Amino acid sequence: MSTAGFNSQNGTGTGQTYANGPSQNPVALQQLPGVSYGMTHQPPYNPMQAKAPAPLGPGLYPTGPYQSVPPVSSYQPGPPLTSYPSPPGQAHLSRPPMGGLPSHTPPQSASPSPGPRLPPAQATPPPPAVSTGSYYPNPQQPMAPAWQYNTASPPMGPATSMSTHPKAPVTNHVNPAANLATSLPSPSSAYSSAPPPHSTAQLSGPGIPPTSMHGYTQPGIVPPPVNPLAPNTYQPNRPAYGPPLTGPPPAMKPTPPPPAHPMANATPPPLKADGAVAGNGPQASSNYNHVDNKMAGLTQPGPPGRHSGHYPSLPPGYQNTSAPHTSPPMHPAMQAATQPYTQAPQPYQQLPGGPGPAQLSPSLAAMSLQSSTPEALRVVNLLQERNLLPPSPVPAPTPCLPQDLQRLNCSPEVFRCTLSSIPQTQSLLSKAKMPLGLLLHPFKDLSQLPVVTSSTIVRCRSCRTYINPFVSFLDQRRWKCNLCYRVNDVPEEFMYNPVSRSYGEPHKRPEVQNATIEFIAPSEYMLRPPQPAVYLFVLDVSHNAVETGYLNVFCQSLLDNINALPGDSRTKVGFITFDSTIHFYNLQEGLSQPQMLIVSDIEDIFLPTPDSLLVNLNECKELVQDLLKSLPNLFQKTMETQSALGSALQAAFKLLSPTGGRMSVFQTQLPNLGVGALQSREDPNQRASAKEIQHLSPATDFYKKLALDCSGQQVAVDLFMLSAQYCDLSSLGCISRYSAGSIYYYPSYHQQHNPGQVERFQRDLKRYLTRKIGFEAVMRIRCTKGLSIHTFHGNFFVRSTDLLSLPNVNPDAGFAVQMSIEENLDDMQVVSFQAALLYTSSKGERRIRVHTLCLPVVNSLSDIFAGADVQAITGLLACMAVDRSVTASLSDARDAMTNAAIDSLTSFRQSVLTVQQPGLLAPACLRLFPLYVLALLKQKAFRTGTSTRLDDRIFAMYQLKYQPLAYTMLMIHPALYRVDDLTDEGALNINDRTIPQPRLLQLSVEKLGREGAFVMDAGTVMYLWIGRNCHPNFLTQVLGVPSYAAVPDNLYLLPELDTAESQRTRAFVGWLRDQRPFFPSLHIIRDESQLKPNFMQNMIEDRTESALSYYEFLLHLQQQISK
Repeated sequence: MSTAGFNSQNGTGTGQTYANGPSQNPVALQQLPGVSYGMTHQPPYNPMQAKAPAPLGPGLYPTGPYQSVPPVSSYQPGPPLTSYPSPPGQAHLSRPPMGGLPSHTPPQSASPSPGPRLPPAQATPPPPAVSTGSYYPNPQQPMAPAWQYNTASPPMGPATSMSTHPKAPVTNHVNPAANLATSLPSPSSAYSSAPPPHSTAQLSGPGIPPTSMHGYTQPGIVPPPVNPLAPNTYQPNRPAYGPPLTGPPPAMKPTPPPPAHPMANATPPPLKADGAVAGNGPQASSNYNHVDNKMAGLTQPGPPGRHSGHYPSLPPGYQNTSAPHTSPPMHPAMQAATQPYTQAPQPYQQLPGGPGPAQLSPSLAAMSLQSSTPEALRVVNLLQERNLLPPSPVPAPTPCLPQDLQRLNCSPEVFRCTLSSIPQTQSLLSKAKMPLGLLLHPFKDLSQLPVVTSSTIVRCRSCRTYINPFVSFLDQRRWKCNLCYRVNDVPEEFMYNPVSRSYGEPHKRPEVQNATIEFIAPSEYMLRPPQPAVYLFVLDVSHNAVETGYLNVFCQSLLDNINALPGDSRTKVGFITFDSTIHFYNLQEGLSQPQMLIVSDIEDIFLPTPDSLLVNLNECKELVQDLLKSLPNLFQKTMETQSALGSALQAAFKLLSPTGGRMSVFQTQLPNLGVGALQSREDPNQRASAKEIQHLSPATDFYKKLALDCSGQQVAVDLFMLSAQYCDLSSLGCISRYSAGSIYYYPSYHQQHNPGQVERFQRDLKRYLTRKIGFEAVMRIRCTKGLSIHTFHGNFFVRSTDLLSLPNVNPDAGFAVQMSIEENLDDMQVVSFQAALLYTSSKGERRIRVHTLCLPVVNSLSDIFAGADVQAITGLLACMAVDRSVTASLSDARDAMTNAAIDSLTSFRQSVLTVQQPGLLAPACLRLFPLYVLALLKQKAFRTGTSTRLDDRIFAMYQLKYQPLAYTMLMIHPALYRVDDLTDEGALNINDRTIPQPRLLQLSVEKLGREGAFVMDAGTVMYLWIGRNCHPNFLTQVLGVPSYAAVPDNLYLLPELDTAESQRTRAFVGWLRDQRPFFPSLHIIRDESQLKPNFMQNMIEDRTESALSYYEFLLHLQQQISK
């Protein structure tokens, strides 16, 4: 990573300070070299752009040939959490967010081997013949390759083996505090008859007393240490991680392999230890441009569960069976935690397979892989194992690091990598055919966050990395940076440890004991005095807005929460309303009532009284409350139908520019007057039949330009869309996307007709008004030299190549980045990544939150696959697909996602397995990848052939880009539970509440029984499906109705009945809701309900008129891999 610009941005020895204010670094509209407003910084050379794109084909299923397209990277959003809870040893990561995936394209193999075929239907012309030695089907018409997972230059030399860890004494770790959690069964228990491998819970967390000493504060109560480790003695001769100062790398001490775990069936094919290709076959091709012509049209299926005569019969292992129920599952969005957003010190859990190959010498690694395959690499035949969903949620993989490093590593809820073992070279990454990227949730609400007050923040003099647990102390006075390897002096102040009150132990200070830490920044991190909390509300008061009734809900909610707004004695608020004119409100202290000031000249907007429109909340609270009480009645009889949103935004920008702050915009229709006016671009008749989805891009750049102006003045814009009609979210969303704001969308909002949406709006608004907020923030992500970041995803503006401008940062925002390997990592055993977020708190403190992640470097493909994080890969892939949809086409994005699954499984089959066998083979860690890819293809953002409103599609794309990973995974693959037979067996006990734990079910109609009731958790919405023959006991005891026919059509609340069944059901649904910061609405539906199609569209394993079933999709993947 280049260090150019670090000094000027981060307040280094030059005396310059962080550029966080408008005066030093205003955002200019001229484009920086190599940087676009699309928030993407691409390397100068992109091999994808050198090839001519193929002619665009229709949608992926079932009509035409595959067309792979050059990558795109216009818009980058951020990280989410997984749909399954982490294991006890893992905290939850939040998400993060897509530019084009680069792709390594080896020659296509010539002779396809026979494989299962889909049923014949109307034929398409056969694809052109493929020559054996050419990349392209036709030399005159080269095809663009599928996504590449790299953009770096070729490797610089032969890879040397560095697959073990240094034999270094533990020197910079404190005695951990205990936080013991019950260990979950291994995911393998769902697939094999073997007993689950025992997991070793390791104590973790800083053993720091909860008292405040020397400016160091540790919020929350830390449990007393249990079985503390022996005190570490300082050993100045400890070898440093990274390249040694002189001489060869330190000697490695091999870790013995764990005992072999019995396998479910026969011994799997042996894996290669070095990544060499078995046999003499060609490398896997990533060009899958042609689908068998039998894919062209699919006949209509019969009723669920009945296959037409020419469908392939299901193999024996794929019949209608259920997986053994080994233990109660935890909810996808959370696991051992009992409160939302808790992050107590987590126990470290050994990977099911024990220490991975990365900790063994090459010869031992080869032996161990033959004798004891890690659970992550257990070979699964996807066509024979149907019940792949584990009974408990999928954990994030644990990196194969020495225990002293792993127990200090960053929580996967906050910082997560798609590959938990980093390839040594770019060519190795290209061969693995998996994307490399990070997902972040940097401002996540944390229950335990060490805060350090110090006049000296210790940073590397060269790359400006903050000191962290993964640096090396050469002696008491020198430390070595883990990113650039520069040796730095330890400042005198750092020699004193405020926790132990001892001198001469810098390696035991809290900064070196916590991978997530927050500093209270000294004055050199401020360009101007920290800004106050400033909140400006911009409200649509046209006839359409008044009809929805949202104004009553907003005013009442703000009245209820006005004392909970984050801030201090300097907090300011202001209000603007608009229809065809702009209305300001003078709230100056001393007035008997608020004054409305109307500006009708919307072409040349001005502020009528600039000094009295934003007022101190504490001084003018009564006037503000009077205004909120009178606003709904002011416009009750308005007949104004026009909306001058653009002019209202310009006025709000003028009002906030001097200070910065947060602008909250509430809009209910398409803006149709003045600047920024828009016209409807949606043809409702084309929603289902269109082969290509149009108008995914903005209609005007007005909102993007205004957002960039806002970003330069530290103003973020949050958009609340409450509309029953098309409102061009792709254009309006730019105002939030580029100013680091949030977007909320409530389709068909109406106070009387849609009470479920009203409740969701109320809950969301309460969270929005009261959650923590950071102002005038910037975030920089650094990584070990040799790695480079080239694309960002999230809501922000890229101020320089690697500095994200975040006028506001909120705890519900996720980010993602894509990376490449620019230099071989031959001489490194580990690499590190550090995200630093500098912000102003609502109390006016300048703070820096730092997260550091350490991962091992490996030199074999089997190790790379063993460390693959299937949910992080899916989350990053979703971000990239959104970018591809906008800059190329939806069908290109769909094809690229399918090819991502094909490529990774082909690479595993050809480069890791040594014994080839029939079937669709995947490592256990990627067994859910085809299911997740199919779920993405059927997700609202990417689906085709189904009527989807354009705004709904755009909003789903926004969510995939900026939600943390846990919430994104629930959107992609919802969780289904049966709830009519809930029991207390295996239940959780939280705050004297008993929470039943039903098992996760597959998303297929065959799992729905007519006699049952089922809850589906899809992230932002939940459904309670009532079967036609549901037991009367459930209907009366839970829903309070005598029969199925008596279930109301528009029921969205579970009645509070004094029955055990009602209490269990409400406890379970409430527990699901508590695990996310937003409020999912609940819809209680039955066969006749209007929302039944919405529920059924989430049954992603079933076939629809326009999309394959899961089994058919697997056959398609096998067909492509067998070519």
